[in-house]
Amino acid sequence: MSTIIGYARVSTDDQDCAIQEDALRAAGCGIIRSERRSGTTVEGRIELDTILSFIRSGDTLLVTRVDRLARSVADLEKIVATLKDRGAYLRATEQPIDTSTPAGVAFLQMLGVFAQFETAIRRERQMEGINKAKAAGVYKGRTPSVDVQQVKSLHASGVGATEIAKRLAIGRASVYRALSC
Repeated sequence: MSTIIGYARVSTDDQDCAIQEDALRAAGCGIIRSERRSGTTVEGRIELDTILSFIRSGDTLLVTRVDRLARSVADLEKIVATLKDRGAYLRATEQPIDTSTPAGVAFLQMLGVFAQFETAIRRERQMEGINKAKAAGVYKGRTPSVDVQQVKSLHASGVGATEIAKRLAIGRASVYRALSC
């Protein structure tokens, strides 16, 4: 007997998986796993790892859209290969993706390319915005976490790098970076 296993993912804490979960339930999912994690990598996605570890031959992994599963072609191919090795399939409720058919596989590959392209464009726009803000003097970056003057003062008084790191609760590499400024 095969099982339809749903996977829902959102990227940020202010987003909610409820809409995806409802769509997956309506599509016949017996099991649904959800998580809040970035889609730019599969690293650290515990619920996805859980599904991929217990999915069996004949089962189907169901998502609402392929971008809920992966944002890069490499990650998507890796997930699909894992499913194929286990004899399982991938389907999406909002896209004509079904890896049990040749047309579904082709469509999946095209969507993976577009998802990766979209991520690259988003990153490029973000960097443009940061550069514009820096040029306008608005964006300063994060505030320094190491007091460079304090590090230099301790070093000048003969305290070694390891002891400075302990006293200031910072890493030794941070001490050396501060001393090189």
